[in-house]
Amino acid sequence: MYQPKFQQLTFENFHLPFGGKLDPENRWVRLADVIPWHVAETMYAKNFLSKRGAPALTVRMALGSLIIKEKLGLSDIETVEQIKENPYLQFFIGLETYQQAAPFDSSMLTHFRKRLKHTDLGALQEELLQRHLAEERKRAEDREESNDGDEDGNDGPANKGKLIVDATCAPADIAYPTDIGLLNDAREKTERIIDKLCEMHPEGVAKPRMSRRTARKDFLAVGMKKSLSRKALRKGLRKQLSYLRRNLQYIGGLSASVPLTVLSKHLYRDLLVIDELYRQQYEMYKTEKKSISDRIVSISQPHVRPIVRGKAAAKTEFGMKLSISVVDGISMPERMSWNAYNEGCDLVRDIERYRERYGHYPESVHVDKIYRTLANRMWCKERGIRLSGVPLGRPPKDVEKDRARRRQIREDEGVRNAVEGKFGQAKRRYGLARVMARLAESSLSVVSITFLVMNLDRLLAAPFLRLFEWLLLELDVIRNLFKWSSSRAAIECRSAMA
Repeated sequence: MYQPKFQQLTFENFHLPFGGKLDPENRWVRLADVIPWHVAETMYAKNFLSKRGAPALTVRMALGSLIIKEKLGLSDIETVEQIKENPYLQFFIGLETYQQAAPFDSSMLTHFRKRLKHTDLGALQEELLQRHLAEERKRAEDREESNDGDEDGNDGPANKGKLIVDATCAPADIAYPTDIGLLNDAREKTERIIDKLCEMHPEGVAKPRMSRRTARKDFLAVGMKKSLSRKALRKGLRKQLSYLRRNLQYIGGLSASVPLTVLSKHLYRDLLVIDELYRQQYEMYKTEKKSISDRIVSISQPHVRPIVRGKAAAKTEFGMKLSISVVDGISMPERMSWNAYNEGCDLVRDIERYRERYGHYPESVHVDKIYRTLANRMWCKERGIRLSGVPLGRPPKDVEKDRARRRQIREDEGVRNAVEGKFGQAKRRYGLARVMARLAESSLSVVSITFLVMNLDRLLAAPFLRLFEWLLLELDVIRNLFKWSSSRAAIECRSAMA
């Protein structure tokens, strides 16, 4: 059961038993004012359709604790400990008074990640963006009124703004997969399943011969070698496949007298994954192929797929592929998938989403080479959108035009660096470099929360950034005045000499 709580707590009403009051300029107090809790509560309440049972924890406690975890880079247990010790964190998650006891157990964070789906978090980010845009439009209107309307009424070009789009991979927390290692892991898990079935046999049965020591020895003879010939590798794979096939046959025979329902949910899921893993590995062994569709690279996380990125550090990464768009420092996840895809096919959709959010097409789109297909170039040209990068055709013979063209290409690459900075921030500052969540849906939620925290930090820094932009504008005005006065003095000096 969930009880809505739209009347959110304010820092004046937060009671401190040891006296004093909260600082209204604290980052957690300011952050609580930015988040639209009522929007998240409407989505969160859909998880509790029943009117019976104990009241569930509020969305502010659920979402707030996940934000604290990602922002501070903590584990689930450490997150709860930090909340116990910090009154500002307790205010942020919606407690009305400071308490020394933990508000919930650390295991509840797993349930929070399951309930706050990535689609709901995406809708929350859209609401944050629309609020930010509404404030920017109101501020722009105030500036126009202060200028006394001395402009000619021209609203400028139909296309405005710069859109940056790129894709990356969020690696999962798995060991580097090898065929021989996966088969050995599967063999050991099937041995535990056979032991469990033999224990639950109604008449009692002797355990079948599985040659565990021999199988382990054969695995170490191949898996621990630094250099291995192709013939030796295939021989090791053949042995491990035979051991695994025999174990699966034993399980099939035991299932005739012992139902597989006696297995735990975890073991039964592993058995289904291992059966598909054996089929894939046997097919690759017989056909001597190195790849197969929907290849399993982890038994514990079968949803993880290999993503070929071609980077210098790791040509292949194992995790989730995601595309984001960056506009004025706000990064929005556009697509997240466990399967590899061609991000160049999503450019039109990303530009259309930009139009839905901002009401117009971007003036320029800054992307890398994979997006610059002929179809995307023609589509952007029809709508007056300039696509970054080297244009098609021969360079102009005019030296000035060619110099301007090269300068524009360098400027576009400098603008595109913003999305690389966002990826670096997400992977180095936050947990995108290694997603620790185990479930597929939880991993999607973790990635969405990462970008939500990044955008919240950007919104909190917006007043300082506006001040910095104003100072730059003032410096430009002073610089232009200095240039004008210098040129004016030079003209007067020449006229006097003449």
